[in-house]
Amino acid sequence: MMIETYQLTKIFTIKKSDDIPAVVDLTLNVREGEVFGFLGPNGAGKTTTIRMLTSLIGPTAGSARVCGYTLGADDQNIRRSVGILTESPGMYDRLSALKNLSIYASLYDVGDVEGQLRKYLQMLGLWSRRDDPVGSFSKGMRQKLAICRALLHEPRVLFLDEPTSGLDPEAARLVRTFIEELRDQGRTIFMCTHNLNEADHLCDRIGIFRTRLIEVDTPQNLRLKLFGRKVVFHLRAVDPAWLSLVGGVPGVQDVAQVENKLLVTAEDPEEINPKIIRALVDAGADVRFVGELRHSLEDIYMQTMNENHTEVAGS
Repeated sequence: MMIETYQLTKIFTIKKSDDIPAVVDLTLNVREGEVFGFLGPNGAGKTTTIRMLTSLIGPTAGSARVCGYTLGADDQNIRRSVGILTESPGMYDRLSALKNLSIYASLYDVGDVEGQLRKYLQMLGLWSRRDDPVGSFSKGMRQKLAICRALLHEPRVLFLDEPTSGLDPEAARLVRTFIEELRDQGRTIFMCTHNLNEADHLCDRIGIFRTRLIEVDTPQNLRLKLFGRKVVFHLRAVDPAWLSLVGGVPGVQDVAQVENKLLVTAEDPEEINPKIIRALVDAGADVRFVGELRHSLEDIYMQTMNENHTEVAGS
């Protein structure tokens, strides 16, 4: 495991009698080569989690290991082994892109500085602007430069905090494409994002988090857990009797009518769909087409958050 936490907790004390829990009892494992999405509302503790896992702040309680190093005992080794892209990366505006990256490379004792600078500036389309002051860069260009900075020392784990926040569609797409390339190279990436479509597309697993970890799984497994598999049968017209007909097919869990459609929840649609179609046709139905209803990650996120809010309110 590249990241392991056990009951990791951070509580900020504003006054002696006023404690604010930011992260509570976080127990989590992230595998090598995995893109892990950390999702939650503003103020949920996502950035605080990243700051702890990168040894920028210490935990109040609990433990963690990153790249095989123990948080608190091997903090210097952890910092050498990780790269961080913050939501608002700071740069020296009056210095060139090359100079900004050179300063960072010297701090991390990067070997072959010239080669590393060329490699990542070219990969992210910034080589032609390498001598320009960063103050003249657009937000998208600054974000790409910050990604270069986070990767110069070839970290084993890359932490990304809202990597496409505030970017125009073209710049955001370039950043997503670059993350895909890093994933294909086997990099381990821990990513916080509010862009749920982005997380659905990029992440192997996601954790839904609000001070405490609520759910962890692949997007597909969470869809199955929360909604099951639903198939939509589009018909020319619906006879109410067909609901009980379809509901009697073995393996069908639920049937509902929505206008001229039957919404069927089934355990194994590939096995059951032909049986349902035959039953409907034999009953005189005109089947126009059949498609599976795919819930978005936004549906999963909102359902999980609503259920957690109800449980907290009722506890």
